[in-house]
Amino acid sequence: MFIMGIIIAFANQKGGVGKTTSAVNISACLGNEGYKTLLIDLDPQGNATQGLGIDKYTVENTTYSVLLLGFPIESAIKLTEYKNLYILPSNRDLAGGEVELVDIENRESKLREKISAIIENFDFIIIDCPPALGLLTINGLVTAHKVIVPLQCEYYALEGLGELLQTVKRIRDNFNPSLTILGILLTMYQHTNLSKQVAMDVQQHLENLVFNTIVPRNVTLSEAPSYGKPVIYYDGKSIGAQAYIALTKEILSREFQ
Repeated sequence: MFIMGIIIAFANQKGGVGKTTSAVNISACLGNEGYKTLLIDLDPQGNATQGLGIDKYTVENTTYSVLLLGFPIESAIKLTEYKNLYILPSNRDLAGGEVELVDIENRESKLREKISAIIENFDFIIIDCPPALGLLTINGLVTAHKVIVPLQCEYYALEGLGELLQTVKRIRDNFNPSLTILGILLTMYQHTNLSKQVAMDVQQHLENLVFNTIVPRNVTLSEAPSYGKPVIYYDGKSIGAQAYIALTKEILSREFQ
């Protein structure tokens, strides 16, 4: 199947919901499936960068260099050691980018402008947005064709989701009419009554938007980033790895059904 330049943003203004874990591991799984994939780390914390084995403290040319210093995006994209997987890294320099973007013309679409130069070079571009609905996340959503929203299976799972959905609607109305929600992803699932109830509530409220694949709370998923490895390369037989492999197949089936 011919694919070129599909851009998917992972977004949720809540932190700690498995957003970066999902962006890193889906990117690696897509690469492993044979798709040339670019992961854009749009979070000043740089966790996605470190999760692919890149030292965020020493890396030169980053998302900040591209968005705020005018560097060509090609100069900052780095090939990782994983199959078909590239990254545009980030670090704490980007923390000031949120403020600096305010005074820039077309501030909401700086990332989209930069990506236009390389979109034809990749099958998939995955954007890991920061846990906030500021200008960096807005840039990610203005650039993306699709958005995936990770939700942790906890009591407050639906809190804030309405605000994010409204943001997606505003961006669709004002900047990016083709933006759609590819799916809601349930993460950190445990075999407890609370997790089961949360999953049931989300599925009842959002129905077809919710992915069938649910990502469990799994120690392997927590360990892999400390080794700079996506989970399929750290322990491909773990339940965490198998969940992201299944989710990747589901994403592909949704995208091309």
